[in-house]
Amino acid sequence: MPQLQEQVKKLIHFYENISLVNLSELSVFYSKNAYFKDPFNDVYGVNKIEKIFEHMFESLQKPSFVVRDVATQEHHTFITWDFYFEVKQLPSRGVMAIKGATHIVWEYNEGQNSWQINSHRDYWDAAEELYEKMPLIGYVLRWIKKKFSS
Repeated sequence: MPQLQEQVKKLIHFYENISLVNLSELSVFYSKNAYFKDPFNDVYGVNKIEKIFEHMFESLQKPSFVVRDVATQEHHTFITWDFYFEVKQLPSRGVMAIKGATHIVWEYNEGQNSWQINSHRDYWDAAEELYEKMPLIGYVLRWIKKKFSS
């Protein structure tokens, strides 16, 4: 059985170099019926996961991930990352960044003789990391946040 740590390293390399050209490689890392959830999506299936990333490339310019920390224990991996991008509809905003984390649950696929992702859950605060940076809604959210802070 191949070592899970090697597959984790390959996954990190994939995400730090993700592009429209290599999206088909998702099926190397994700099981056919893998679960994926983030603040905007909640899907099952590697084909639907691929659609999410296709949409990312359609909507954003220069999307890129920088992995900060990785911890694996048994068949769980936790990754912290920064996601950099420009919004095509808001080019004057320049490069924006989201700080987040991912919890991955792996399963061993004997047919492919490799570890694959069974569950991928992204954790990041859409309000703080995205909405507060938008012109109109950002003002309102910052005001509400200020009112509720101690």
